[in-house]
Amino acid sequence: MAEIFGYIALGAGWTVLMTFGSAAIGIVLAVPLLALAQSRFAAIRGIYNGFVHVVRGVPTLVWLFIAFFGVGGLGITLNPVTASLLALSMIATAYMAEIYRGGMKAIPAGQWEAAGALNLDRASTLRFVVGPQLFRAVSPSVATQIIGLLKDSALVSTIGVTDLVFRAGIMTQYHAEGLYMFGFAGLIYLLLSLPIAVFSRNIHARITRRYAVA
Repeated sequence: MAEIFGYIALGAGWTVLMTFGSAAIGIVLAVPLLALAQSRFAAIRGIYNGFVHVVRGVPTLVWLFIAFFGVGGLGITLNPVTASLLALSMIATAYMAEIYRGGMKAIPAGQWEAAGALNLDRASTLRFVVGPQLFRAVSPSVATQIIGLLKDSALVSTIGVTDLVFRAGIMTQYHAEGLYMFGFAGLIYLLLSLPIAVFSRNIHARITRRYAVA
């Protein structure tokens, strides 16, 4: 049984890659995407709203199938890992951008005005005034989204990525002990999610103490 569980546990590598790879891409790409939402032009804001609503309105599994099977009609061939990262990163970008947008709305306009009164430029204002408050506001939601990506990553098994769920399924076919196989996979997911939650709480507490924001 130890060998079987060891085989399943090896799939955690792909699970971690899918989760944190897509999360990292989403965290970065959400910044320029958010700039569209801040535009004074309605057409540009419409592009942002359209992208976010379409991405969030379609199930993750459908995006995975589109990335893996659908783009073939365009003459593009993606392997399962690339297709999974593409789909999950797109989803992460849309959700992270909305998280950032909500965080920006939570910061009073007076913060920008006060920074202007101190002759701080926009970059300095973002770094020293708005940035820390934004980070504090969004860190719990970002952690929640990463945990959501961790759970959604289980769907990549449907297009052939040999993650935890894929390997647990293989072992179930051979040994017909689905309760133990998938129960063990679920335990690994739980163990992977706990550090994210703990890290988020610690960072949130530290940034609150450091900048003493209410």
